Amino acid sequence: MGRSKIAITLDEHTLGAIDQLVAERRFPNRSQAIQEAVDEKLARLSHGRLARECAKLDPVSEKAIAEEGMGVELDQWPQY
Repeated sequence: MGRSKIAITLDEHTLGAIDQLVAERRFPNRSQAIQEAVDEKLARLSHGRLARECAKLDPVSEKAIAEEGMGVELDQWPQY
């Protein structure tokens, strides 16, 4: 995947914290630190959306669907 160069503006506190992480060798450079931070935030937002969509489901209906095949006796289940 290609990369693009962008310009961003950060407050001094945030930039100082990023520089500290680089100085501690937790990241090789500012770009990598910011890249990982953005990736993590995007992943959280994506998971948050999944949680919101799941919250829309009817638990009773979902349980009924999940248990639909459970009516068969255990001895009739295939062996694995």
